[in-house]
Amino acid sequence: MRIRKLRLERGWSQETLAEISGLSVRTIQRIERGGAASLETMNALAAAFDLDVASLATETNMYQQQDVSEHEREVLEHVRDIKGFYTHLVMYVIVMAILTVANLVMWPDHLWFFWPMLGWGIGVISHGVAVFELVSLFGFFGPDWERRQVAKRLNRNRG
Repeated sequence: MRIRKLRLERGWSQETLAEISGLSVRTIQRIERGGAASLETMNALAAAFDLDVASLATETNMYQQQDVSEHEREVLEHVRDIKGFYTHLVMYVIVMAILTVANLVMWPDHLWFFWPMLGWGIGVISHGVAVFELVSLFGFFGPDWERRQVAKRLNRNRG
């Protein structure tokens, strides 16, 4: 979070910081969301901001280690997963709309847009099932199943 503040104070985009530091944009995004950074990454960021790596690392770690319970951390992670799913879904709808229009305008007698729609659609559905834990709603692999499997394996190890 401190990295984001420093970046914004200088008026840099994530892409600009990535170019200056030699890191990937994805790495910058991960660190700004509170992800851990290696010493090599912190060295690159400190050099980009013209700061001492020790002070940058200390300030960044202090900010990331807020008093957040394990439950709150899990909830935050789940909300990020939900956001990721909705982003995936919106991108799917936009791209499929563009492909459908392009297909119908350029090749109306050959409807090929169904194939990417089907393939990517399966990916979107599986992403939603994973994020919203829909499999456990139907009794498959839910808490009861987990308890039975643990008990079964514990009894097998005792005997």
